[in-house]
Amino acid sequence: MLTQIINARILTPQGWLKDGSVLIRDNKILEVTNCDLAIIGAKLIDAKGMYIVPGGVEIHVHGGGGRDFMEGTEEAFRVAVKAHMQHGTTSIFPTLSSSSTIPMIRAAAETTEKMMAEPDSPVLGLHLEGHYFNMAMAGGQIPENIKNPDPEEYIPLLEETRCIKRWDAAPELPGAMQFGKYITAKGVLASVGHTQAEFEDIQTAYEAGYTHATHFYNAMPGFHKRKEYKYEGTVESIYLIDDMTVEVVADGIHVPPTILRLVYKIKGVERTCLITDALACAASDSQTAFDPRVIIEDGVCKLADRSALAGSVATMDRLIRTMVQKAEIPLADVIRMVSETPARIMGVLDRKGTLERGKDADIIALDRDLNVRAVWAMGQLVEGTNKLF
Repeated sequence: MLTQIINARILTPQGWLKDGSVLIRDNKILEVTNCDLAIIGAKLIDAKGMYIVPGGVEIHVHGGGGRDFMEGTEEAFRVAVKAHMQHGTTSIFPTLSSSSTIPMIRAAAETTEKMMAEPDSPVLGLHLEGHYFNMAMAGGQIPENIKNPDPEEYIPLLEETRCIKRWDAAPELPGAMQFGKYITAKGVLASVGHTQAEFEDIQTAYEAGYTHATHFYNAMPGFHKRKEYKYEGTVESIYLIDDMTVEVVADGIHVPPTILRLVYKIKGVERTCLITDALACAASDSQTAFDPRVIIEDGVCKLADRSALAGSVATMDRLIRTMVQKAEIPLADVIRMVSETPARIMGVLDRKGTLERGKDADIIALDRDLNVRAVWAMGQLVEGTNKLF
């Protein structure tokens, strides 16, 4: 089937095309051009001057639509994935928190591998957030599940599964360097998170394969003082290592707009990606979190005692609006941080993240207020997003 989107303002790797068109055949982009002459035999879609941009690549998300990936079932996965797709996510790496037991991880891995094997699946792999964290920086993680890296645990998991694409840990823990070297040798992204690491820890971690930072600024210290002396925090240490990439929860609450702008200014588009870190209550009418310890208040998830943030209710479109409207970052750069950069970080830029000939037809239509008006995933219009017609 041939589909042509015309009369669009299209974001390409070379910049914006005004009055351009995108030609889609089946699940691939056939052509992106500044000519919007109708192709004979193509199904014509008039974008009416809206923004046509690459679909979002979500690399840190716990659930949505009232379901959590920790449930591990195919039904829960499909509901959560669909909920986020309706808000502009076209590729997704489901995330399991430290609340997940090893049997829960195995169940979720089985579901992930089943979905990854399906044609045109938006599910690209599994992300494990924990259990190997600093207890002092547990945040919304369940403390009793937190432990040091255990080779008797992580080696069998990586030997028996193929879907784990990312694993987070605090690099200052005993065994963390061995863990980082092992998982990166298996092609798994090692990310620094829930940590009190200072510069030497981060430098050593980077050399051991940790190249990414989990929800930057959250669950990690900045510049601080012990008695009369001052020390760099995890934040400054990561800034100092140029090639380390970062992700930020760009809901305007986890990280305020001024700091979002600072991250963008220092790390730049190529090393900053945006995540939702969304819980089950995101993209849902529910005001109840999957985790009974969590409440929803002020547009964010918190532990009930309000001692820490515990995740977000954000969706991809909210990230885009927050970055443009509150952090005052150009739309083109924001789109790259939800598509191109996460695709590069996760090693899927060859087929995802930009609108180019031969790539997967993952596309979002945004109106002038940056509301999602249509989403195509692998060339198929996502149910509930046909607001162009």
